[in-house]
Amino acid sequence: MRVISGTARGRSLKAVPGMNTRPTTDKVKEALFSMIGPYFDGGTALDLFAGTGGLGIEALSRGVDHAVFIDMDPKAIETIKHNVNVARVAEKAEIFRNDAKRALKALAKRDMKFDLVFMDPPYRMTDADMLLTTMLEQEMLSEQAIVVIEHDSNYTYPEHIGAMACFRNAKYGEIALSLYTKKQDELED
Repeated sequence: MRVISGTARGRSLKAVPGMNTRPTTDKVKEALFSMIGPYFDGGTALDLFAGTGGLGIEALSRGVDHAVFIDMDPKAIETIKHNVNVARVAEKAEIFRNDAKRALKALAKRDMKFDLVFMDPPYRMTDADMLLTTMLEQEMLSEQAIVVIEHDSNYTYPEHIGAMACFRNAKYGEIALSLYTKKQDELED
């Protein structure tokens, strides 16, 4: 596992010890960033269920100004802290050990707005749409926000979640990516 492109290109990232997390493979990460980037001119990212922090670190390496990393697992938090230091992006990162719902509540109180959101919950969890709905209700997404949900390829998220529409769905074996942005008709108002 490594940072694929940008300022931290080629830096190796540590995996979370144990079997509780499955990092996004380099192949899937490369495909994902070619769909949503590949580079960014600033902005703020949220890496929810961050695991190794690989997606948020990749976004920082490719030009995002700031990233918030959330995970419940203490081993994941230690791994993220290690990885942001290795990638030399620690000054642009906030790392919190919290459950996703509580974290969103705390971030909403701080009036945080995100341009890029990565949600990679454990595959047994299929409530990323409810978390996205919470972000919409709390006005946590910028007008141009892109939300990426990584999930089991046997599961399908709805085409529309509130004001968000799925504009891309891609499968890589057991992994699927569903990418959302604000509905086009809402952008034209």
